[in-house]
Amino acid sequence: MIAVTAALIGFFAFVIMRVTTPQMTTLFTDLSVEDSSSIIKDLERQGIQFEIRNEGSIIMVPKDKVTRLRMKLAEGGMPKGGGVGYEVFDKSDALGTTSFVQNINHLRALEGELARTIRAIDRIQAARVHLVLPERPLFAREAPEPSASIVVRVRGSLEAQQIRAIRHLVASAVNGLKPQRVSIVDEAGQLLADGAQTDPEQALGDERRTAFEKRLRKQVEDIVSSVVGSGRARVQLSADFDFNKVTQTSDKFDPEGRVLRSSQTREESSMTADNNGQVTVNNELPGNQQNNGVAAKDQSKKTEETNNYEISRTTKTEVTEAGRVNRISVAVLVDGIYTKNDKGELAYTDRTKEQLDRIATLVRSAIGFDQKRGDQVEVVNLRFADAPSTAPIGEPGGFLGMLQFTKDDLMYFVELGVMMLLGLVVLFMVIRPLVKRILASDEVAAAISGVLSGPAASEEAAPAGQPLLPGGAASAIDVATIQGQVHAQSVHRVGELAERNPNETVAIIRQWLTEPTK
Repeated sequence: MIAVTAALIGFFAFVIMRVTTPQMTTLFTDLSVEDSSSIIKDLERQGIQFEIRNEGSIIMVPKDKVTRLRMKLAEGGMPKGGGVGYEVFDKSDALGTTSFVQNINHLRALEGELARTIRAIDRIQAARVHLVLPERPLFAREAPEPSASIVVRVRGSLEAQQIRAIRHLVASAVNGLKPQRVSIVDEAGQLLADGAQTDPEQALGDERRTAFEKRLRKQVEDIVSSVVGSGRARVQLSADFDFNKVTQTSDKFDPEGRVLRSSQTREESSMTADNNGQVTVNNELPGNQQNNGVAAKDQSKKTEETNNYEISRTTKTEVTEAGRVNRISVAVLVDGIYTKNDKGELAYTDRTKEQLDRIATLVRSAIGFDQKRGDQVEVVNLRFADAPSTAPIGEPGGFLGMLQFTKDDLMYFVELGVMMLLGLVVLFMVIRPLVKRILASDEVAAAISGVLSGPAASEEAAPAGQPLLPGGAASAIDVATIQGQVHAQSVHRVGELAERNPNETVAIIRQWLTEPTK
């Protein structure tokens, strides 16, 4: 009884604590040590109950106060995000601050804001940014380029696209910073991106090739698995890419397509006469030249014609971007056919050549096969080391499909079972014995009272001269004839109660004996 009472008290104390304890909910998550310390001090000053989880990165508060607390903390500028941002200029005195301090504060604010933005990306728990913004030296034609280094703490691993996104994000936020000048390191010291000049192009080429191979491999696996079965095909695909950028210019002339642009004609005519070689003053004077009927000795005529034509010309410039596919090679390994024999065992059968040819045709169509490019497709049938199970497990349907419970459902049922078990224990081990004891005490008292008052009534009802037999002798008499069946049952029940509870019976009799007689 002591153990049961202690268990009962503990059970009700647990229930009362669960009922009276306020329901806690999350105030902030992914907090830094500085932000968590500041928030805890503010909550202690306000006297608000809170819980700390995950080494201080999560703070829990009562559910009915979470909204008011978030608004009040936001009014005080908390959480700050684990770094100093542009709020560093809110309380600064601009009149007494030098330009050097202003530049340092601007650099700190820029690094803090970038760190906060990077932490907003999925899988990144914390980030720290260092910027190098050199000033242009005097009498220098070229200014040194800025650079940046980033240290991140991640959950799992970052994809190539996420790394490239971080580099471009930081480069776009800093004036003059190029993505290839940004280095990224994880918490384990592994270099995720270095500052090499050729790194972005090479990384982009590898990413394009990997994405292309992954996409084609998935297409081939889907179409082959639908024929041979899920998990009964293995596909390996390799693509040869050419990342050289080619620019080609060609000129083409059409001799048939000519057009007259300009035409020029020139005619010359000359005639020479014979004067016998006489040169006189009279012959040289104007008007004194007389034709003496002498015929010309020499006469010439010259004609020149120049035609300029325009010939049609075609200029073609071709620019081939990087990332051309030179060749695709595909290797497909398929399993055979499994059938059950008379004994119920699985029997292996090779696939026919016709089936393999059909599968190869499907693969060629899926990858865009080009014979001139040198593509190659090989489909081979070999037996896999692991045979399929004889009784594959499918998705249960109907009533069995409704019995698929989640983890939350199972925990809910376990909690209900524990509460029901505790309730039954309290009912059968505490309440039932107490109720039974109380009822038994009342029945014993009533029965003994009836027995002690019974002899007087029996003497009145009994015939004269008939003795009353006490104890066991009275049970031998037919009580039903004298007092009735009800009185016999009462006497029998009183005897059983007296045997079971002798101490209570004696106490009642002693109490009656000590009472004064009237």
